[in-house]
Amino acid sequence: MYTEDTIAAITTPPGVGGVSIIRLSGKDSFTIANACFRDQKQEPLSKRQNRTIQYGHIVNPEEEESPIDEVLLLLMKGPHSYTAEDVVEIQCHGGYTAVQEILKVVIAQGARMAEPGEFTKRAFLNGRIDLTEAEAIADIIDAKTDKSLQLAVNQLGGALSKKVGALREALITLIARLEVTIDYPEEDIEEVSINEARETIQPMVKDMKELLETAQSGQLIRDGLMAVIIGRPNAGKSSLLNALLRKNRAIVTDIPGTTRDSIEEIINVDGIALRLVDTAGLRETEDEVEQFGVEKAKEYINDADLIIAVVDASTPLTAEEKDILQAISGKATLICLNKEDKGVCVTAKDIEAIGQFSKIAPISAAQGEGLTPLRELVKELVYGGQVIPTYQALLTNTRQITLMETAYKQLQQSLETMDQHMLIDCVVTDIRGAWESLGEITGQSVGQSIVDELFSRFCLGK
Repeated sequence: MYTEDTIAAITTPPGVGGVSIIRLSGKDSFTIANACFRDQKQEPLSKRQNRTIQYGHIVNPEEEESPIDEVLLLLMKGPHSYTAEDVVEIQCHGGYTAVQEILKVVIAQGARMAEPGEFTKRAFLNGRIDLTEAEAIADIIDAKTDKSLQLAVNQLGGALSKKVGALREALITLIARLEVTIDYPEEDIEEVSINEARETIQPMVKDMKELLETAQSGQLIRDGLMAVIIGRPNAGKSSLLNALLRKNRAIVTDIPGTTRDSIEEIINVDGIALRLVDTAGLRETEDEVEQFGVEKAKEYINDADLIIAVVDASTPLTAEEKDILQAISGKATLICLNKEDKGVCVTAKDIEAIGQFSKIAPISAAQGEGLTPLRELVKELVYGGQVIPTYQALLTNTRQITLMETAYKQLQQSLETMDQHMLIDCVVTDIRGAWESLGEITGQSVGQSIVDELFSRFCLGK
């Protein structure tokens, strides 16, 4: 529930740094800041020029003679601020003590500690942004590659909001026309209205289908791919991880079973975040710790977007390796034939005889050679052969995709209802359902519990 009190929070990460920031937002922001800010001017902060920076000190009003810190105050009067409310940002020296003491003072003067995401939630509730733009703000913070950042900035600019808004506007106009037929049944206009409805809805269904077809790409650009590196012990998995990271992250020895647990790292592959998981070698073992690692590796295989199977091509395939390859056949898999420089016992034909795999490529993990097929496969999985401009409206998370699928099905149902010559009331019901589902994407017809849950995922101070 939205309240008109004034909230405060530290908006910078904890720890030592150059600057720390405490943000205030609400109707009493200027009053609270004024109570603890001291400079040579006599004019209250609320009377000073908007969007200016004021230099002075923060003090505890009960201990005027002892300033807490030298600060800069950024004044932003509503509605032209992040939250569309009066906002004051106090910039003090970075560190733990000063920022905590300032926060205590503003709380003592009447501010309330903000909840996670409450500043952005107020921006939404005050109509400055919609839900897709709020989600984009969180995505900007979490962006791991340049492409995911570009996508988030594009969404914040309203690419998806405008697309959904245009669909909703066309639907509500259509609903109004159809309801005229319901309200005035004596007029012989139903057949005309139904034909107009069909002509309006068909291109919209096509647009929504195109959005859904690019949804996986949008989600993968935003979240990245989880790639699990598997293989028998000493096949070269850890060497491959180190080669991809270009640093010695995993211990590499000639002793089988060196990797007991999973190691996770993220790399940037042509703008796509690739979450690499180096797993324990898959083999039967009596070692309890290694057994746990093997079981963990099998769990990762089930959850992976991409499997990178490393095969020691210099030695014959073992029965265990054949079982592994058969188990992952048909999945998105890159087979890396490693150590061919030491002799060739396993070829691509041997692998093809076992199952179906996305790509098979010779590599030298130790030398970091032959990794181009991995980049090609990552792009193929994300883009599916499509060229997706960064400015295109994309669905980027499960919430958006699920609601768009619902709206798409409801519009398809409306076309079927027309084809079956059912009552026009039924057609309107289907169309209105689609209109409401689209409204949930942008937050125009969404419940309070969903809003609360969504913003609770944000970090404190945002």
